[in-house]
Amino acid sequence: MDRTTIWEKLRSYLMIAPAMAGIFLFVIYPVLYLVYLSFFKYNLMNKAKSKFIGLDNFKQIFTRDDFYQALSNTLIYTVGVVVLTMLISLLMALWLSKRKRLNAVVQAGMFTPHIVSIVSVSLVWLWLMEPNYGLLNFLLKLAGLSPSQWLQSSSTAMLSVIIVSVWQSIGYFTLIIVAALQSVPPSLYEAAALDNASKLKVFYKITLPFISPQLFFILIIMTIGSFKVFDTVKVMTGGGPNGATNTLVYYIYEYRTTNIGYSAATGVVLMAIIGLLTFIYFRILSKKVHYQ
Repeated sequence: MDRTTIWEKLRSYLMIAPAMAGIFLFVIYPVLYLVYLSFFKYNLMNKAKSKFIGLDNFKQIFTRDDFYQALSNTLIYTVGVVVLTMLISLLMALWLSKRKRLNAVVQAGMFTPHIVSIVSVSLVWLWLMEPNYGLLNFLLKLAGLSPSQWLQSSSTAMLSVIIVSVWQSIGYFTLIIVAALQSVPPSLYEAAALDNASKLKVFYKITLPFISPQLFFILIIMTIGSFKVFDTVKVMTGGGPNGATNTLVYYIYEYRTTNIGYSAATGVVLMAIIGLLTFIYFRILSKKVHYQ
């Protein structure tokens, strides 16, 4: 085998080597190390007391009430954010799908919150939801309604965090759906008009199947992102009040120094939950996605 043939065979591997090195260094190795740490009782403040305990961390996870509270909070947050974001983004996209100059300006304005740091967004909403001097309670008083405690009450704190997350993300996903709507062949709508098809039937038979790949993508991305929510909770509520907004990632964060092994085990459980949900999505919903 001559040198040219060897080079032709090695060139493709050399081209992807930097990317593969990055994936191994920043994805595969951290995941493997996370699994490794989950089998230890590991105190970051006193490493001398660290010891191998096998599956004890996992047994402890599933016997603690605070874990189930964090899991239920995460599920509520995920369902709320995913459903509201997809619904509002779809409605906004249907409104903005026509190619008009005004719509282009509105699209640019809607996308702005997505490029702003979520920490900055959370701080602004903290001011808006301030119970005594916040703008939202001021507007409620003007409308003759009683003010809300927003982030200070266990009954409204999670809803408030969901509102912020939805507001911050709808612009990005609206633009994705708008692009999908504009790629639907106009001839299909013309044929439906000739058949006197109702708008509802056109939506379900033409529009929805053609934008289903984008909706499926949004569903997957939103679910994974919602399960990993941290910064909004950290800035706005710190997991409170009374653990009402304590999500799984924030729960992991709370054990980062005192028992990092338990924290790592919770991270493994979270990874397994996300993997299982993604598998279910692909198993059940991928067959309903219409690819052109």
